[in-house]
Amino acid sequence: MADFNDLMLDVARVRRDFPILGREVHGRPLVYLDNAATCQTPRQVIDVFDDYYGRYNANIHRGLHTLADEATEAFEGTREKVRAHLGAAETREIVFTRGTTEAINLVAGSWGRVNLQQGDEVLISRLEHHSNIVPWQLLSRELGFTIRVIPVDERGVLDQSAYRDLLSERTRLVAVNHVSNALGTVNPVAEMATLAHQHGAFILVDGAQAVPHQHVDVQALGVDFYAFSGHKVYGPTGVGALYGRAELLEAMPPWQGGGEMIDTVSFESPTTFADIPHRFEAGTPAIAEVIALGRALQWVEGIGLDLIQAWEARLLQHATESVASIEGLRVLGTSPDKAAVLSFVVDGAHAQDIGLLVDQMGVAIRTGHHCAQPLLASLGVEATCRASFAAYNTPEEVDVFVEALQRVVGMLR
Repeated sequence: MADFNDLMLDVARVRRDFPILGREVHGRPLVYLDNAATCQTPRQVIDVFDDYYGRYNANIHRGLHTLADEATEAFEGTREKVRAHLGAAETREIVFTRGTTEAINLVAGSWGRVNLQQGDEVLISRLEHHSNIVPWQLLSRELGFTIRVIPVDERGVLDQSAYRDLLSERTRLVAVNHVSNALGTVNPVAEMATLAHQHGAFILVDGAQAVPHQHVDVQALGVDFYAFSGHKVYGPTGVGALYGRAELLEAMPPWQGGGEMIDTVSFESPTTFADIPHRFEAGTPAIAEVIALGRALQWVEGIGLDLIQAWEARLLQHATESVASIEGLRVLGTSPDKAAVLSFVVDGAHAQDIGLLVDQMGVAIRTGHHCAQPLLASLGVEATCRASFAAYNTPEEVDVFVEALQRVVGMLR
């Protein structure tokens, strides 16, 4: 069994920040293990909404009154928090979006539409979430470039030799996730970025599953674009951010039109656009959500990402060792470098049935294809069960999950 005693995380104190963890489901204490889909939100983040709407609700940037100034300061303060959290060089490299999906669509719709054409190639890994596949497929149908797929081995590890072979003078972009949401595989994006640049290509990284669990330094990684979502990192839904190197963002046309992203508008002459990042933020943004995202990042940094990563690694080790005793259970995703995701199938039992039945015992896990159908197809399955861990989970919760799973598997056979 994994030893938790040498870690300094006070998980009881951490859990007190999360009101939802005190509720019951079907008469049992909630054990929430669906963190790869959405993390729960600490009280400090929830309080942002009462504070904003009760004290300084106003539109940003345009107003000259006190409330507008306060809202603008808090909103732009989060931009600085995101910059620092990602290690970006300057705040104008941070664009607020509705999440990772919108950030990737922004790059596809702006950078991609200008820079890709017939004969070009975009490399995408088989590990990708649909949000890093479908935007490129849609654009490929329009522009005629080719999508090539980086394969994975039976462990769920990207084939780096195949990746090197796929790179060529035709490669314009590599689109890859930092951490697989379906398997937990951590990809070597720094090395992949170096190889891409050696071939004159750019690299976009889906960081939705990395930012909550490990330090991310976009400059050290050498990536060109990096996207993440607030609700994966203890923040609210409907908000996220895109990092883009300033010189790339400056050369990209606006993606959406409207207020805020303009400099001048006239019927007599062409519209001129705001400087980055504002040219990519059309209309009134999710102001409270952005401010709450900043508070979530503060919460994470207050706990410490090194400690969170170490704690989650022990939880994953404990869970992996514990489920090994369940007859017919097979873990998918056995990369030696892995985040806190345990994905598995059980012979003779459908994933959906397992998920529904463990819920009756108070345990929340995810079942299905996890928006990674091409990956699961390559592994020969249609659906898996997925337990994913966060800083507030405990070894005792892992034990409850494993006991529930054992009972359910016994019922289904």
